[in-house]
Amino acid sequence: MFRTLGILIRKEFLQIFRTKAILAVIFVMPVVQLVVLPLAASYEIKEVKIAVVDHDKSTYSRELIRKITASGYFKIQHYGANYPEAYAAVEEEKVDLIIEIPNSFEKNLVRENRGKVLLAINAINGTKAGLSATYLAQILQDFNSQIQIRMSPELETAIQEPAFEIVPKFWFNEGYNYRLALVPGILAFLITLIGGYLTAMNIVSEKEIGTIEQINVSPIKKRDFILGKLIPFWILAMVAFTIGLLVTIFIYDIKMQGSLFLLYSFVSVYLITLLGMGLLVSVYSETQQQAMFVVFFFMMIFILMSGLFTPVESMTDWAKYIAYANPVTYGVDAMRLIILKNSGFTDLLPHFGVISLMGIVFISWAVLRYHKTN
Repeated sequence: MFRTLGILIRKEFLQIFRTKAILAVIFVMPVVQLVVLPLAASYEIKEVKIAVVDHDKSTYSRELIRKITASGYFKIQHYGANYPEAYAAVEEEKVDLIIEIPNSFEKNLVRENRGKVLLAINAINGTKAGLSATYLAQILQDFNSQIQIRMSPELETAIQEPAFEIVPKFWFNEGYNYRLALVPGILAFLITLIGGYLTAMNIVSEKEIGTIEQINVSPIKKRDFILGKLIPFWILAMVAFTIGLLVTIFIYDIKMQGSLFLLYSFVSVYLITLLGMGLLVSVYSETQQQAMFVVFFFMMIFILMSGLFTPVESMTDWAKYIAYANPVTYGVDAMRLIILKNSGFTDLLPHFGVISLMGIVFISWAVLRYHKTN
């Protein structure tokens, strides 16, 4: 058995290293995507383009505009005399929101201690719109406090010395750095892509070029054939994971908080599940094109329903069921728990259990479905 398996593994490595595209996917892709994706997928909103319509043109209105632009989040792209011009700039996608200051803005503040400002926000990008509204609400609240103190100095003590003080403490990410949560999740996604995609494509390629028929009529056992296909990609995926982990540590300066042995143990089990999934896809696919589209379909669901960008807890009930049946959900969560939180084996027992069960189901299904016929 071991001699036959060794020959099959050697044959797979020779075949893999002859294909430069596969080598690029395994060794170059993790580095490029880990460097590019966290920079592009930023949770920070900066330089939101705004249009200002100031009907009042008073000292207070100019002060409010200066305070908004000085925050660093907003940049004036249009300064118009009326609302329709500003609205046209929104339709042309030149600005993201409109700030309209009405007539008698300063007068109402001084005499009636109240004023109104219109904020019209383009909500096509819901996340950007929501964050922009939050930033602006905070700026307006600060501006309102300053005006109140200026008109009633006795309020300064009451405002500066509140009855109680809230000091938030961000555990495991004190600097509130979004990359700390994003990079480990992307690392889990990369090994998912390598483990599932390449395995599926490899076996289907044997069908397309006809070598699968030679293997079927040979005395090689089905067990040896499947292991000979899976083991090389398991080894290469572990190498790709190591490269990605080095990028995570040295480029993003994310310190490894948990056990390296536990991390590699989980990745080892996780990759077996992914390889089983790729094997199952290859069994049902007749061409590489079919396999590619099937893997792409599932990968899109896995990424969007894994908690990588949206927490699973905030999903609707039906989406949670899909997320909990998604192996990438456990991969992303386990990476974050080990790398950022220093979680132990006991904390990860549910992850190990679910991933192991999925691996057994995928591999057993694929083995039973694959028939070695003449």
